Amino acid sequence: MQRIVGIETEYGCLVSGEPSRAGVDQWPALVRRHLFQEQRAGVIDRHYRDYEEPPGNGGFLLNGGRVYIDMGHLEYATPECRTLHDLVRLDIQGDRLVLRSLQACLEEKEAEVAFLKNNIDHYTGATFGSHENYLVNRNANLDEPALRVLLSFLATRQIFTGAGRIGQAASPQGWEEMPEPSHPVRFQLSQRADHIVNDIYQWVQFNRAIINARDEPLADYRRFRRLHLLLGDSNMSPWATALKVGTTDLMLTLVERELLRGLPIIEDAVEAMRLVSHDPKRKWEVPLLHGGWSDAVTLQMRYLELAETHLAGSNPDADWALSNWRFALEALAAGDHVLLLGGVDWVTKEWMLTMFAEEQGLDWDDPWLSSLDLAYHDINPAEGLFYGAPASGRIAKFNEDILGQVETIEPPADTRAQARAELVERIQRESILEYVINWDSAEIGEHVYSLPDPFESGLPQPTDRQGPA
Repeated sequence: MQRIVGIETEYGCLVSGEPSRAGVDQWPALVRRHLFQEQRAGVIDRHYRDYEEPPGNGGFLLNGGRVYIDMGHLEYATPECRTLHDLVRLDIQGDRLVLRSLQACLEEKEAEVAFLKNNIDHYTGATFGSHENYLVNRNANLDEPALRVLLSFLATRQIFTGAGRIGQAASPQGWEEMPEPSHPVRFQLSQRADHIVNDIYQWVQFNRAIINARDEPLADYRRFRRLHLLLGDSNMSPWATALKVGTTDLMLTLVERELLRGLPIIEDAVEAMRLVSHDPKRKWEVPLLHGGWSDAVTLQMRYLELAETHLAGSNPDADWALSNWRFALEALAAGDHVLLLGGVDWVTKEWMLTMFAEEQGLDWDDPWLSSLDLAYHDINPAEGLFYGAPASGRIAKFNEDILGQVETIEPPADTRAQARAELVERIQRESILEYVINWDSAEIGEHVYSLPDPFESGLPQPTDRQGPA
């Protein structure tokens, strides 16, 4: 890829037999403590980051990423990555770090606890995020026509990025009322579709949008902006994660080159998310802005063909994304979903649940199936249903390659995460107590390190508070 990308994952927590939220709420804090104090995977913050992040709430890791608690959920943010391989490897590495600390905590306490890489809680109706971050050129022309095409792509990409879920969410209290579907929703494509109520919005805690409009680049604001996406599902399949980010990166490149003119535009991206996700016939038809209808596969094919025309051969990640984008769309168009097992999460999960329901004679509203829905997302390879899913061909090869490389804790070698990781390691090695680590800067004692360019991997010469060091 030609841009910096990253993923933030909020983990669900499931405590068997726990009668109240108290048991659920304590485990993120226990795992966080163990991660930094016992596992020594990074250094904990010793300062306030803002009013919601007091000292000790989180910290940066030896791989350049970050772990913290957000709204009660343990959250892991990958370091800045420039390749799909690094991004997916480091995304799953976060799962492994969290799992290692959870298992150590369970040795000390009598409990059955699972951390889930998903976005819904069937028991409370809550949702939690999987956020994507893309560094975009500050001069990119993000005008209304370009944004409308981008929103149309994002609303329909769930046909290959959705994690799938049983049933439909109720409208959260105090939020915009969601329209009732025209038919019972037995199983849908996306876990987040029911919870997105706006297309672009700045303050999203109580008004979740597809795109968060807050301008916070965490880098040189004169050169960059950070596109922060809230609509995506957490993917268990490494292949799905790579395809989600790879195709979105291609679309953003087309935006930056102003090549999106003349493409069909969906009338309402938020409504389209729900129409596509809920459709039991899998026709995925949505109304267009200037009249008429189209379906998600046809729209995605239009975007793919434009990307193939202008971006084929530009770099290995672009070619991987183009090839696998076409592979997924052709399999979906032909109804040949078996080809996507182990790759597209909603396809894989629906196949597994259907097999189990038929064997046990269960209806789709049976609580047993809801439990299995959540178990698909258990990050423990010994327990998570995803890890038992069949896969073949390109999907199996990609997933096996990634999953075999997630235990080594090291940052990307070609982004500023490398420099940040060096500083974290130094703080640990020298038992330094006076430090502040941020995404774009660090202070160690009197020395200040400026990291405004995410593409620069080398550790810069420090200055001090009175001038050059």
